Amino acid sequence: MVSFIILSCNRIRNNPGWDYFPDMFYSAAYKTNSPNPNFIDGMTMRVPASGTIPRGFTPFEYTIDAESRIKAGKELVNPILLNDESLARGKAVYITFCTGCHGISGEGDGHLFKSGLYPVKPRSLTAKTAIKLRDGEIYHSITLGFGAMGAHGSQIRPDDRWMLIIYIRSLQNGTKSISDIKKGGNN
Repeated sequence: MVSFIILSCNRIRNNPGWDYFPDMFYSAAYKTNSPNPNFIDGMTMRVPASGTIPRGFTPFEYTIDAESRIKAGKELVNPILLNDESLARGKAVYITFCTGCHGISGEGDGHLFKSGLYPVKPRSLTAKTAIKLRDGEIYHSITLGFGAMGAHGSQIRPDDRWMLIIYIRSLQNGTKSISDIKKGGNN
């Protein structure tokens, strides 16, 4: 028994020892787009099962048209609580994604337009037409784009879009007060 212990202990770590299931330990890897004989269709990259969605993804079942935008305005309600944290986060998102076109005050006078880099004047977020929009319509516009504005749904997370709307409402009210946003907001 002493000889067994001496033979089984090895202080040289260059040899991992015995592989009891080498087919599991050294599995055959296939590149993503390479043919794969293990599947009937021969594809390595698999299509997700129908009806599945990735974790952290919220389906947005509206389309890019005026009717769908109005429908979103009627159906979607801002789920974010109006508080100082949501307003601050909305402001941070606005500064990151919106000021280049819409400007600091939301008048559509951002750097891209003023410098001549963007030929179409962005819409004012503080105009009467924007104030009349429901939160769901603004959310739809941010997600899928509207007019000359491109879609930002892939860049701005859903909760951040709602917080962005809270901040846009504060620009429309001309104040940073949560209570004034509640009075003037359109849900």
